[in-house]
Amino acid sequence: MTLDPTIRRFIDGLSTTVPPVDSGQAARTSHPPRGAWPQTPAPRVALVRDLEIPGPGGPLGARHYHPDPGQAALPAVVYYHGGGFVFGDLDTHDHICRLIAARSGVVVVAVDYRLAPRHRFPAAVQDAFTALRWVGDNASALGVDPDRLAVCGDSAGGGLAAVAAILARDGGGPELAFQALVYPVIDLGGYPVRPDTPYESRISNGTGYLLTSEGMHWFAGQYLGDPRDATDFRASPIRAGDLSGLAPALVVTADFDPLRDEGEAYARALAAAGVPATTVRINGGFHGMFGMGESLPPCRQAEDVVTGTLRAVLSRTRCPD
Repeated sequence: MTLDPTIRRFIDGLSTTVPPVDSGQAARTSHPPRGAWPQTPAPRVALVRDLEIPGPGGPLGARHYHPDPGQAALPAVVYYHGGGFVFGDLDTHDHICRLIAARSGVVVVAVDYRLAPRHRFPAAVQDAFTALRWVGDNASALGVDPDRLAVCGDSAGGGLAAVAAILARDGGGPELAFQALVYPVIDLGGYPVRPDTPYESRISNGTGYLLTSEGMHWFAGQYLGDPRDATDFRASPIRAGDLSGLAPALVVTADFDPLRDEGEAYARALAAAGVPATTVRINGGFHGMFGMGESLPPCRQAEDVVTGTLRAVLSRTRCPD
């Protein structure tokens, strides 16, 4: 694999302006700073409004995107943002949620889950599942078809989406039609990285591509109150004892991402459990690329894969009676 020179220059330039995630400066601010990433211009969405969801730790922020409020109930995606369980909010991923709503023709409900280190594991998981249940329970008011409900997320949010799918299966619903996981955090075990890691990409892509394995070690330490929590499937969904009966999945990975191999391992584990699972590896892609499609072609490919798949799957899916 060879990284495109344009992407190499972009990564090198951003690396000189954005502090490492484990630095004191990053820990005191949002990361990356708003405006640091070249984002795809957000398309217009007919209805965008902020909501409050009753959560286990108090009111939980959410944002409701509806591409056509005049239509009958549409499919919906509950979206969980990335940021290593430490950074990110409704605004950092607003453009991504608008892209999904506009290009997929679905309602999107973005979730502002609690962040570490103030709120450690399993706070984010509790919020993610609470929000999913709430969307299912309030489908009519949101303009949502409850039989065409999906979860989606990037990075840490991709991991939360995977866990929410497992909890929905085990906790009485809602029944999901699909899960779209964009370079998800699937296994928080194994940090710091050792030579015998089962995920070779943690070594080959461990430095030089924005997200580093050292940074992931820091994120895991901020999120997990106890390193042993990494064995809990709610932190590491690939460690779930049973993956059967889950919603069909799309797992998007990137060539130059330390999380590449664990995402692809999860797709294989889903398939082995009888779950329809598709992996799409973005050639020349890197962690954090989702939403930069107007600037870098591999990023547009990731956007097109996710939005096109959601549009195709949810437009035809009906859960059985």
